[in-house]
Amino acid sequence: MQMTTKRIKKALLILVIAAAVLAVAVPMVVTAVSKAFTAQEHVVRTDWEIDAGAVIDQSEEFRVDIAQAKLGDGLRTVQLVPQDMDEEGFTYYDLDVQRRLDGALQSLKELSGISWTATMPLAVLNPFGTGSNGLYLYFETDMATKVTYTVHVEGGDIADFTAAAADSSGQEFTKSHEFQLIGLVPGETNQVTLTMTGQWGNARQIVTFTVDMPSTSSGYSTRLEVTEGESDQAQADGLFAMMRVNGYLGYGFFFDNDGVLRYEMVLEGYGLDRLLFDGDEIITCVSSSKLARIDGLGRVTQVYRLDGYDLHHDIGLGADGEVLALAEVTGGETVEDRLLSIDPDTGAVTELVDFSQLMAPYFETTRPVGAGDDFFWQAGEWDWLHLNSVQYMAEDDSVIISSRETSSIIKVTGLHSTPAVDWLAGDERFWADTAYAGLCLTQEGDFVPQYGQHCVEYYADGEEAGVYYLALYNNNYWSLNSRDGLTLEVADSVGTELYGDGDDASQVYVYRIDENARTYSLVSSFDVPYSSIVSNASPCGDNWVVNSGVAMVFGEYDSAGQLIRQYAYDCTMQNYRTFKYDMAIWFQ
Repeated sequence: MQMTTKRIKKALLILVIAAAVLAVAVPMVVTAVSKAFTAQEHVVRTDWEIDAGAVIDQSEEFRVDIAQAKLGDGLRTVQLVPQDMDEEGFTYYDLDVQRRLDGALQSLKELSGISWTATMPLAVLNPFGTGSNGLYLYFETDMATKVTYTVHVEGGDIADFTAAAADSSGQEFTKSHEFQLIGLVPGETNQVTLTMTGQWGNARQIVTFTVDMPSTSSGYSTRLEVTEGESDQAQADGLFAMMRVNGYLGYGFFFDNDGVLRYEMVLEGYGLDRLLFDGDEIITCVSSSKLARIDGLGRVTQVYRLDGYDLHHDIGLGADGEVLALAEVTGGETVEDRLLSIDPDTGAVTELVDFSQLMAPYFETTRPVGAGDDFFWQAGEWDWLHLNSVQYMAEDDSVIISSRETSSIIKVTGLHSTPAVDWLAGDERFWADTAYAGLCLTQEGDFVPQYGQHCVEYYADGEEAGVYYLALYNNNYWSLNSRDGLTLEVADSVGTELYGDGDDASQVYVYRIDENARTYSLVSSFDVPYSSIVSNASPCGDNWVVNSGVAMVFGEYDSAGQLIRQYAYDCTMQNYRTFKYDMAIWFQ
């Protein structure tokens, strides 16, 4: 009996020890897994290998090999291969590399004894390393013409893609043609028809060739699952740009209205947050600590390095062409709570706002995310505000920012002088008993305010000064991961689970902001597939483009909120945003 009692005590002791070990180990495992998931956003590409054919020439001056491109026998195409591509630290997002590639390209254009014509153009696949299926063409015509082209995929059900090429000269009609042909479908035999049209509208020349495109560099699918909606409204022109697709970071994917991949942008890492258009160039994120300016040929003309900071969630244009970027200090105590200014000419980076200082009275009441919180993958991070969009307001040098963690829209005035919080819009109960209770706009009307919102954008002017409209994606998800002692009873229509319960929905909201009366009201809304985090809803002409990232779908909706078309995609957990752009740097 005594031995049995000892065995029982020993077994109980072992169980207690095992439970203690698990109590320590489980949070450590959860933290390790979560860190591995979030760390992928900071990975920088080290493999830029090109699957090119035989080297047919070399440029010692520019240290670039001229190789055959493996595009079949339909069009003689070359690739430019930097000779230092395998060296540590190589990246296409380096101005010296871009200068060398541009030099080699100019040398090819000026080859002695060769006249580049529409029937025998200079064709270079992905000449600047930034778009795997972009085809550079250069040729001369006897008369000033413009070029339109149609891409037809043989032996499939892919619809033809027709576009008017935007010449690098900026001229609609020219004798010297230089452009990037966008629309070739990876993994397919593409038949391309070029039409050169004169100023009187007559077709002066028509040329056809085939291109056997290799598969995508990322391995991503070239077709999305398309579902037709109930609206018969026409879709807006342009391409859908899928941004920061988890599982495929380091790429940007551009799909047409039929859900066919027309361009695969190759980045250093991270992903696009949005494209900023500046003349005939774009500015966008190319890694977690770098932005680049890129022209229509795919050529990088400027690089902006954010030494000491990491990007997170949004960029936008500010005063005098500056780029505003939401960021965090690399290795800092807090995350996703800084606003930077990047000088477009010099690349100088200035920290405009440290929100942990600007909103110190509230910050001091918060804590880091715990392993048992809803956002466990951020365990250990002090994500007390989680800024996810920025909108500059030039008239009073202010910004409107979206804070997911507080489910609030916040306006900060005096951005370039003395920043100060002007107002907050959202559930006023969140700010009760804080220093900001008196700054909350009063809700006007009976509606459920936004929770966990993303992508707050200026929508329209109001009826008088101080009145305007904002559009946003209302995730309609309530979760608080950085503050103890606050419990909000939310409406039954508000989701509280990451993946919803089947009845949950997110919404597109349009708010009327009246700064004179210090009120906000909901003027229109419509339901969209539920996404607890990420996502966006953005005006596109008369339509809306809405991405529900966790639901892994995006769609185009008419002005009344009726679905025109929906597209389902693959990713790991989420795709951050999908916008639609006319891509004027590629198309006239």
